[in-house]
Amino acid sequence: MDQNPQQTLEKDEFIPEIDHSHDGTIDDLRNINNPKGLHLTFALAGNQNSGKTTLFNYLTGSNQHVGNWPGVTVERKVGKIKKYPGVELVDLPGIYSLSPYSDEEIISRNFIIDEKPDAIINIIDANNLERNLYLTLQLAEVGIPMVIALNMMDEIEENGDVINVAGLENDLGIPVVPIIARNGSGVTDLMLRAIGVALHREQPPIRDICEGEVHRAVHAIGHIIESKANAFGYSARFVSTKLIEGEEPIKRSIGLSTQEAKIVESIVAEMETATGLDREAAIADSRYQFIGRVSAANFKRKRKLGEPSSSEKIDKVLTHKYAALPIFFLIMLLVFWLTFGPIGSWLTGMLSFAIEWGTGLVDAALTEAGMAEWLHSLVVDGILAGVGSVLSFLPIILVLFICLSIMEDCGYMARAAFIMDRLLRKIGLSGRSFIPFIMGFGCTVPAVMSARTLENKRIRYLTVLLAPFMSCGAKVPVYTLFIAAFFSKGQILIMFSLYILGILVAVLTGLILNNTAFRGEPAPFIIELPPYRFPSFKNVSLQVWEKAKDFIERAVTIILVATVAIWFLGSFDPKFYWTHDSANSLLAALGGLLAPIFKPLGFGNWQAVTSLVAGLTAKESVVSTMAVLYKTPDSSMAEVLQSIFTPAAAYAFLVFVLLYPPCIAAIATIRKEIGLKWTVFAVISEIATAWLISFLVYRTLLLVLV
Repeated sequence: MDQNPQQTLEKDEFIPEIDHSHDGTIDDLRNINNPKGLHLTFALAGNQNSGKTTLFNYLTGSNQHVGNWPGVTVERKVGKIKKYPGVELVDLPGIYSLSPYSDEEIISRNFIIDEKPDAIINIIDANNLERNLYLTLQLAEVGIPMVIALNMMDEIEENGDVINVAGLENDLGIPVVPIIARNGSGVTDLMLRAIGVALHREQPPIRDICEGEVHRAVHAIGHIIESKANAFGYSARFVSTKLIEGEEPIKRSIGLSTQEAKIVESIVAEMETATGLDREAAIADSRYQFIGRVSAANFKRKRKLGEPSSSEKIDKVLTHKYAALPIFFLIMLLVFWLTFGPIGSWLTGMLSFAIEWGTGLVDAALTEAGMAEWLHSLVVDGILAGVGSVLSFLPIILVLFICLSIMEDCGYMARAAFIMDRLLRKIGLSGRSFIPFIMGFGCTVPAVMSARTLENKRIRYLTVLLAPFMSCGAKVPVYTLFIAAFFSKGQILIMFSLYILGILVAVLTGLILNNTAFRGEPAPFIIELPPYRFPSFKNVSLQVWEKAKDFIERAVTIILVATVAIWFLGSFDPKFYWTHDSANSLLAALGGLLAPIFKPLGFGNWQAVTSLVAGLTAKESVVSTMAVLYKTPDSSMAEVLQSIFTPAAAYAFLVFVLLYPPCIAAIATIRKEIGLKWTVFAVISEIATAWLISFLVYRTLLLVLV
């Protein structure tokens, strides 16, 4: 196929001629400054990991999660463009084609096809031009005004590669604007071109890219369905190719009659016989032949054919068949050492000292002012003790997420998913399930939501059920408090053991479910390994800031409310008389009902049980509740815990915190994703699993420590 691209890129006969006398060039649009009455909606569409969310954040000022791995966006996000408030930008989940299989692909497809935005900004990873252009050709067939954002041009320059942007624009017939989404280079020009094509309703001049039998099939079917397609607002070319691909939703939506359907199938059968390819492969082959010609004419790589890239050289070590897994565990061990070792511990100690100093000042001020005893207790023993105990662990949370964000932004997390595929397939999952699991180390809510990217329903449900066993960041304050109190040696290994235990329990549970309720074969795992990139300070900072903000917001809202409630129930007896002895309180009476259940686990006291119940609102509430209930003006929290728990009971308590159901917000998200029946099953099974494993751990430690 050595034809000149221009000789084969003719305009399709089903697309009317477009007046390009007002082509929305940069010079014509420089003076646009949010004209009165300008109301436009742009769809931001592209392959996974092409930079959509980075561009969305830059244009709208949002702080959406950005990651150097596929599938970060799992639902559409909407924002107003800062410079043009009348322009609404919709960030769609990444897709590779308009033939959707997973939930997030359906979200993107339905928005583009059914809601018909004023224009599409198709963002393309310039490093993977051929793969990205496959979606571009399908978007062009829809007939919506479109502009191409050719992203990551800085990497093209660094690699010594060359893209002929003008030639690419000429061959595709679609405006192409080179950009660097991370720093905003070229983004202003992109928006001017996008507004221009939207205002002038410039549909892409769809090229007749097919040849031979595929060409004849597309046009024969196009003539049959043209009037029906136009009546429903569809492009005839788009409907024609979708019918050839065998897409039932399109057939139903245009009301294809039985006779018309038979004719279409007859045409497709003739095409398959003549080409020797099935219907989908024939269309894909035609597109890729066209893309190959366009890429060959406009994209020149400096690297010789077959010469490995820098990322491929690094992957020879990091994804090595035998070395990959040990390297992964060593990296995670380093993360825990940085988090809970000298850096995290020192910062936590400094903040704890500051909080204690501030609490002392408030305590003295209230005493000096002669405040009522109950109000003094509420402020000092309730609010400051509870919320302050949680906030003191903020530095550890920040260090942990700095490390995880760096790993994600540099591209290693995608490799981790690839590495873990072999192990996950043993329990009926695939490496793609590892991405929700890794996100679960941060928060269970986005982890459960990210399971939408899994095409297979069985795997999606199984992943959602196992994700809560990953230790979320909200449990870190509980771990840190108990480990500091009971394990002076090997603290990092104790912390690491909890994370590993969560993974092992998830594996064991997965094996059981995969051979019972979720019997089936694992789906094939295909993942794009993004190039390694130097972590962006902005991306890492935004992600860490979002985690810190969420932590602080929870401390001053959910945890504050829970703390006040715990203080009230622990300060009044069943007849609502003020009591100095919390053992006589309402809370003691209520907690005492459940305490016997936990006695075999080594912590059958009502304070510990009450803390676990409070932890269902937010896991940090376990710490704040204990700070309120174990009121000890003359002793530290560690000394009080040491007088109540044994080391074996303390570790069993941490195991229960690790494995019992997540917070209410996570449970609500699970219900939304897999329904009430499976959510009830998840909660009951997690409670049973937590009790059983904690019991086994406690009894084993008693034998070992004797």
